[in-house]
Amino acid sequence: MAIYRHITNLPDTARGAVIAIGNFDGVHRGHQQVIGDIERLAASLQTSTAVLTFSPHPRRFFQPEAPSFELTPFRLKARLIEALGVDNLFLLTFNRALSQLSAEDFVRNFLVRDLGVRHVVVGDNFHFGHKRQGDGAYLAKMGRDLGFGVSVLERITGPNQEAFSSTAIRKYLTAGNPTRAALVLGRYWEIEGRVQVGAKLGRGLGFPTANIPLSDILEPARGVYAVRAGIDRGEDIQWEAGVASLGVRPTVGGTDVLLEVHLFDFDGDLYGQHMRVALVDYLRPEWHFESLEAMQPQMLEDARRARVILAGERWEASWPASSFQPAPADGQEESEE
Repeated sequence: MAIYRHITNLPDTARGAVIAIGNFDGVHRGHQQVIGDIERLAASLQTSTAVLTFSPHPRRFFQPEAPSFELTPFRLKARLIEALGVDNLFLLTFNRALSQLSAEDFVRNFLVRDLGVRHVVVGDNFHFGHKRQGDGAYLAKMGRDLGFGVSVLERITGPNQEAFSSTAIRKYLTAGNPTRAALVLGRYWEIEGRVQVGAKLGRGLGFPTANIPLSDILEPARGVYAVRAGIDRGEDIQWEAGVASLGVRPTVGGTDVLLEVHLFDFDGDLYGQHMRVALVDYLRPEWHFESLEAMQPQMLEDARRARVILAGERWEASWPASSFQPAPADGQEESEE
């Protein structure tokens, strides 16, 4: 997949595509169906596929002081979209100039002049242009006038009629329900980053951890999780089972939010390596203990529960996984909504 951070003077191979437009935060099952739609249309038109997205997220631009809410940093979003078979990914910088651009100029300047689109696919809640003046109906009218097709897709729902949406995923993650979030995503939600050197307090308790600072993404419920951790080995990802704590570490007087990952039956140096951590199930909230020694029995219990959950799970690390079903926890220990 080719990635373009500027859409002027594009090569002919990047123009004339069937293109999906949106934020695609999470690249969830609804987004996957939209991308599947552009692939079918592109095959019938004998042209390429493309996704047009924005960075930063418009909400981040208009509310810069609001808490972080994004589900997928651009690196992960691009990786997920590429795995869905998209040919080109266009990234528009959402800045003041773009926010002031009229809906008509967005269509004429970007979609027609720069991208030469053949067909555009958007969701029924898509708005664009200054003060959100453009929507799917307006885009369809412009398409008829300027010679490109438009498909406006209704909100896609799952078996229980719940809409596949980034908002629902955020709700589940902040409520401590990663398994429900995974049902909407079609995969486990991940936190990724580079392992940093910590205070090595866990090592003294028999629980060495790989410490990853939380980047500018949504902060899920603080607490302890059963996880799968993917260690970046270049062309491959080495997946390991583990247990992780996300929070400020009140027992040792911490203040910054940190993800501390303990890998089961693993021996190796992870400092400086890039790691992906998939949240499989939520075990408990973050608690304060009187001392590290007082915390150790609970750490052993957390690890036991995580092993039970992960042992009963059919781990699917590939993407996309159309038959993905997150594994339930062990009996009464299953996370509740």
